[in-house]
Amino acid sequence: MMSVAADNNHRQRILVVAGEASGDLHGANLIKAAREHFPGLSFFGIGGPKMRAAGCDIIFPAEKLAVMGLVEVLGRLLTIWRAFRLLRGVLRGAQRPDLVILIDYPGFNLRFAKRARQAGIPVLYYIAPKVWAWKKGRIRTIAARVDKLALIFPFEAELYKGFDLDVEYVGNPLLDECQRTRDRRQFILAQGLDPATPLVGLFPGSRGSEIRYMFDTLLESARLLVERGIATQFLLPVAPGCDFSGLSARVVAAGLPITLVEENIYDVAGACDAILCVSGTVTLQVALVGTPLAIIYQGAALTYAIGRQLVKIPYFGLPNIVAGREVAREFLQEAASPAALAAEIQRLLHDEGYRQAACAGLAEVRQRLGGPGCSRRVAALAASMCTAKDQKEVS
Repeated sequence: MMSVAADNNHRQRILVVAGEASGDLHGANLIKAAREHFPGLSFFGIGGPKMRAAGCDIIFPAEKLAVMGLVEVLGRLLTIWRAFRLLRGVLRGAQRPDLVILIDYPGFNLRFAKRARQAGIPVLYYIAPKVWAWKKGRIRTIAARVDKLALIFPFEAELYKGFDLDVEYVGNPLLDECQRTRDRRQFILAQGLDPATPLVGLFPGSRGSEIRYMFDTLLESARLLVERGIATQFLLPVAPGCDFSGLSARVVAAGLPITLVEENIYDVAGACDAILCVSGTVTLQVALVGTPLAIIYQGAALTYAIGRQLVKIPYFGLPNIVAGREVAREFLQEAASPAALAAEIQRLLHDEGYRQAACAGLAEVRQRLGGPGCSRRVAALAASMCTAKDQKEVS
């Protein structure tokens, strides 16, 4: 039998479900790798603009599902149910896929994995649920509903030993796309800024709940930095799908020297001397560039209280989790005061020993993650699973 990569007459249909901006990014890189190395695969499902641009037929926009927090998700329940019902219909209809690839988003995807398994469709789960942080009991659920688990952190594999589950560390997907397109001076000049003056990044994330709870904190921190003469220019990257005009209006109303950009996140991070960054995938993107950062988390009080009871690891930020120690200071809830954040940025800018130690810690994070090639490895897994399914059906 021909491999999927070689058999262009029979295109295997893969249903991809990515419910957030980070999943959209990783899904897009996976699809690009598949199109280059395994052209017999075609993709459709839930995703965002990056997956659409990569050639995925989007049947439901991921932007409608992206939300952070146990309390905040309640406001999206009807939308989430509509998406789930749509996918459930796909499993039974003319668009029935040959394989399901689930990317992160565990509350939704683990439930859908059960439906896919019941329909006899193999499931590849890419970017596993964070059982190392909380809900370790999910491992048994994953083992019962998933055929293959592609892990993106090297420490995860140990957690699954002793379970009847096929797991593989595929590397971290951010290493595939961590590329700067312009040097620092070139980028800063293109924004009309001064390359000789310290530049502070304000990274607000992509979810509506992140903007709601943390955007004002970033603005007030910037105000203190200006008033104290610590920084006079700022960059604020606006993620795809975010309301650029709305954020711009808030910046203008604040009267602060903040430049909003829709640019390559690695170019933005590389142009900055220090960054205030909300907790999430973006912290690891910044870490890979090597720019010192402070990590912020603020959310609904009930969400945070419940989360602190459930989370069993000492850190929120991905760079710290990967390093196994604090390489970037974390400021959570009330501790994320503008005064504390401004003081941390001042130290990162002006305490050379402190800055060098932070940079060394971030270099360690990159070293621990290994080399690139994650997206191609996952594409190869998908092709192999499709081929195995064909062979099983023939036999």
